[in-house]
Amino acid sequence: MTTLSRRTLLAGTAGLAAALGTRTAFAAGIEVRVGFQKYGTLVLLKGRGILEKKLEPLGVSVKWAEFAAGPQMLEALNAGAIDIGQTGEAPPIFAQAASDNLVYLANEPPAPKGEAILVPKDSPIQSVKDLKGKVVGLNKGSNVHFLLVKALEKDGLAYADVTTRFLPPADARAAFEKGVLDAWAIWDPFQAAAEVAIKARTLTTAEGIVPNYQFYLGSRKFAESNPKVVAALIASIDETNAWIQKDPAAAVAELAPTTGIPAPVLSVAIARQSFGVGPLTDKVIADQQLVADTFAELGLLPKKIVVADAVIRPGL
Repeated sequence: MTTLSRRTLLAGTAGLAAALGTRTAFAAGIEVRVGFQKYGTLVLLKGRGILEKKLEPLGVSVKWAEFAAGPQMLEALNAGAIDIGQTGEAPPIFAQAASDNLVYLANEPPAPKGEAILVPKDSPIQSVKDLKGKVVGLNKGSNVHFLLVKALEKDGLAYADVTTRFLPPADARAAFEKGVLDAWAIWDPFQAAAEVAIKARTLTTAEGIVPNYQFYLGSRKFAESNPKVVAALIASIDETNAWIQKDPAAAVAELAPTTGIPAPVLSVAIARQSFGVGPLTDKVIADQQLVADTFAELGLLPKKIVVADAVIRPGL
């Protein structure tokens, strides 16, 4: 697992605050609305109250909102319902194509084992090539959407060679168990839950195919107006990540009752998670541009986008 040094983190967040601060002044006495999903660093951050403690001296309160997946979260961000959120690679691409409101704040290192294409344990499907003509379930516009495209491409298949069924995770799990889906492209902890509970078999993870980054995103107006809030968020994430790495068993024990996810499932998911947080590098931006170009070529975006236009970079 990759961890950014605390010195690197502090330099990055300080630079980000300075870069944003040149545009507008910090606004005190506000509420920051943070979107989160059922699993991830932000769930622990919410439970431990770290962000609230860091923002209290600034006169800033925190309101949390749960979402089923990244695309739904970023729809809310573009609509002005939340200020900050966390998703995988694909949702920001679709959100940027829909609006110039979204900006990238930071990212975590790749976690390619944390997403996969699954098949039922007794399925005759043995390779990605066997998916030709089959039905694959996934959440449209999510990180696994990109995984599916690139996994098919790697094995010589076109995206059109499979039938996609767009379903949110809970509905996809039900369809998968009923045999409606031949395969399911999904991420942790839903991935781990299917492996543990119903012995779903992994056809492929993202290893050697796509990075599977996690991104922290914000509305442009909020980020530019509140650099100290953004810096406090990133520092809180780093602190939480360090705690998870140091004591994953404690993280599992804390997460299980608050999320309703069984401890054995969480243990599997956390073991595949990456840790560390910092500003986007040229490499990460280039990787995201590939995601954008891929979806544009497939006709899934209303227009081509330039990822760098949505990145706030320290020192610029």
